[in-house]
Amino acid sequence: MRPFREHTGTVAPLDRSSVDTDQIIPKQFLKRIERTGYGEFLFYDWRYTGDGEPRADFVLNQPQYAGASILIAGRNFGCGSSREHAAWALSDYGFRVIIAPTFADIFATNAGNNGLLLVTLAEQQIATLLGRAQQGPGYQLHVSLLDTTVRDDQGFGASFEIDDFRRTCLLEGLDEIGLTLKHEPEIAAYEAQLATRGW
Repeated sequence: MRPFREHTGTVAPLDRSSVDTDQIIPKQFLKRIERTGYGEFLFYDWRYTGDGEPRADFVLNQPQYAGASILIAGRNFGCGSSREHAAWALSDYGFRVIIAPTFADIFATNAGNNGLLLVTLAEQQIATLLGRAQQGPGYQLHVSLLDTTVRDDQGFGASFEIDDFRRTCLLEGLDEIGLTLKHEPEIAAYEAQLATRGW
């Protein structure tokens, strides 16, 4: 997992609430066994018509949001099923930060385990950022996990809260396997002790 410390990127505004995981990555694309290759199917039913043509009115199909790496959305982002593929799709597409008023709990866990930083801000702050991102091309935010702040070059600045455990994992680039491997010497010593007992 890539460590996350600071990130500056273009913002894509998704002014919708209760975006569920089936909308993030529809069920027909869950057949892959790798964690990669899901980005092209992100928000598929919103991005494309039934004939597979891009919908010009969907935010990710608009030229000014090409290469966006920060997504701003409404409350309850990531609700619905517990599929980890939703976090894989967002990350594979290129998003590093999702900003919303609230997130579904299971999605929040999956996102953190896959290096996505979730930032919770107040509704009014979200409204301000959505408005600025919708006004014109190239709107960017700087997000720092080092001092837990979000700011732009137009005077916006806000702090966000994140639990210490998740913050440490993101800063060090540790998923659950990485956390376990930090204790590899202790694990090896324990296994050696068991071996001497014939277990």
